[in-house]
Amino acid sequence: IRKIADLLLDPEIADADGNREDRRGAVSVFNGEPPVVKRADSQVEEIEVVGDWLKSHIKGAVEKHEIGVFVRSHKELDRARVAVTNAGLEYLVLDEAVHPAEGKVCLGTMHTAKGLEFRAVAVMGCDYNVIPSPERIEDVADESDLVEVMNTERHLLYVACTRARDFLLVTGLDPASECLDYLEMRGRAGHALSTARTSWTKRPWPSKGCR
Repeated sequence: IRKIADLLLDPEIADADGNREDRRGAVSVFNGEPPVVKRADSQVEEIEVVGDWLKSHIKGAVEKHEIGVFVRSHKELDRARVAVTNAGLEYLVLDEAVHPAEGKVCLGTMHTAKGLEFRAVAVMGCDYNVIPSPERIEDVADESDLVEVMNTERHLLYVACTRARDFLLVTGLDPASECLDYLEMRGRAGHALSTARTSWTKRPWPSKGCR
């Protein structure tokens, strides 16, 4: 999981708080299965995919409290709620005052995922007009700011993905976020990844009205 998620990041990264980290030589202590990336044609299809994935892992002896479902912001939380409910599972929504509890799947935004660990994680709603956040794009003043926003958005997704110890599912609606392209570039040459990252900062990004 960590090896594939690493494709989201550059050797040196900055998080949303401005903290910088040199990642060269970083080693993962987990050896989970490769992530599953799914692009859906509709929210109904995405919810069904996530629901089936959740049920399969509950049957595979993963405890409910060992599962986390994360989205970019509160706007996408309803998609997560429906997916978990349709799978016949109880859930709780994480925040600073609410922590994982026995017998319930944990839901939350990517920001609330930091510092947590689960056996299985689903990251939903990785759509073109969700990651990166359109609101953050609209605040960009110049190209250097745009690059910084893209880097921190990729880091946010990275944090959510690496909460998974054994199993990771990442989903989005087509057209999905280009972050999913990085996760799917498992065996591609480094220059291809570099080219993709460069193009990500130069494409036209949606406004708030596109949602």
